[in-house]
Amino acid sequence: MHVLILGGTTEGRRLAELMHTARPRARVTSSLAGRVAGPRLPGGGAVRIGGFGGVEGLTAWLRDHGVDLLIDATHPFAETISFHAAEAAAAAHVPLLALRRPGWVPTEGDDWHEVASLEAAAAALPRLGRRVFLTTGRLGLSSFAGPGTEELWFLARSVDPPAQGTPLPARTHLLLERGPFTLEGEREVLRSHRIDVLVTKDSGGAATAPKLAAARERGIPVVVVRRPPVPDGVRVVAGPEEAVEAVAGGALGA
Repeated sequence: MHVLILGGTTEGRRLAELMHTARPRARVTSSLAGRVAGPRLPGGGAVRIGGFGGVEGLTAWLRDHGVDLLIDATHPFAETISFHAAEAAAAAHVPLLALRRPGWVPTEGDDWHEVASLEAAAAALPRLGRRVFLTTGRLGLSSFAGPGTEELWFLARSVDPPAQGTPLPARTHLLLERGPFTLEGEREVLRSHRIDVLVTKDSGGAATAPKLAAARERGIPVVVVRRPPVPDGVRVVAGPEEAVEAVAGGALGA
């Protein structure tokens, strides 16, 4: 059996390792998009880096490499590749499973403002604060460079710097860091930069959750971008262990 994991996440790496251990006779390939320099690699199976060339390219790869099962373990906001995976799996007649970590849930003391997009997040900021901790990644920075944000100051955190020529907010300080982050570290970021509003995507998971607790402690409003939906008809599991159980149970035809 050949399993292709669309990865690049903590869960994707863990899944590759579990599959490699639980089904040692299976061939496991993890595919990483290559958008992050020096990506963390899984400890089991083969790895390929780079895109497929859209739906047609992924469909051809599935057929040419005899893939028996496709698992989408990409970031919850990697909407394009998730929909490409659904179309390619259907075209190649390959079972598809989506692994999605649960989203965050507000608790007592949180001041969350949920929005549908980065553009909507940018529009909400002027009424919420002036010093923004922006944790939505480098690819969405241009969404905050439009009219209405000129008076705001941004601390933009990402793993890698934005591509040359990317429009940035007028007053931006880049903070290049890779998670996981600690609560004490996030407290210090908010304090030292005098942050009064946080912007995040609902990525879920523990690695970047401490910023939410730090914001709650300081009474800082949080603008939360809702995650896009999983394509219709795709089975979803919440964690790597559940994905391995689904494969072992044979319900996916692999």
